[in-house]
Amino acid sequence: MKSFGITDVGKKRSMNQDSIFYTDEPIGAISNLYIVADGMGGHKAGDVASRTAIEAAVEYISESEISNPVSLLKRAIIYANDKVYKLALSNPEDYAGMGTTFVAAVIDDGIMYVANIGDSRLYIVNNEIRQVTLDHSLVEELIRNGQLDRNKGRNHPEKNIITRALGIGDDVVPDFFEVELSADDKILLCSDGLSNMIEDDEIRDIVSESDDLKTVGEKLVERANYYGGKDNISAVVAAIDWEE
Repeated sequence: MKSFGITDVGKKRSMNQDSIFYTDEPIGAISNLYIVADGMGGHKAGDVASRTAIEAAVEYISESEISNPVSLLKRAIIYANDKVYKLALSNPEDYAGMGTTFVAAVIDDGIMYVANIGDSRLYIVNNEIRQVTLDHSLVEELIRNGQLDRNKGRNHPEKNIITRALGIGDDVVPDFFEVELSADDKILLCSDGLSNMIEDDEIRDIVSESDDLKTVGEKLVERANYYGGKDNISAVVAAIDWEE
């Protein structure tokens, strides 16, 4: 695998509450790991929540002997949720109600295993673009229930209300996905600060036009900022490295 990750404060926010992690090298009993988390809460709490969640998940994975990616991601997310929730309880004045989205992927022998909570996304991009994850958001629930047209949902006033997050309670319910990858697929994990600012077709064009993942990541952030950069912007781009 090869990958590149980038996170940016955007044009409107004073603090970056997103956190990312990516490694193409083995970690614990798995071959690689890619994570994007978008924190929520008070001025500093979102930053603490996303960072704590990723640090806890990486800690658990690096020390675990579990080799099944789904089982490992599930246990790591439970561990991370416990860390964030207990930290909030220990300092309610600063951290009450903090939480974070969390999308993670492991790629092993051409199969991608994905876990997701919240509205950070994972896309597969080749000649087309496909969102693998399902947003845990009020707007997405309205769309899935047929109460709102998808085109109108993009600018809905309650677009940012999420229905599931990591760290806001003592229980956490992620979704899991398993996808077989093709030779020319690229993987994009991103926060909503990117996906809300750039249409999917344009994301596809940017990701597809270069095999230099650093160039791709930087251009995605540049374009999200060009369209207003209303939120923090994070992207982790990965692809199979056929030169290995």
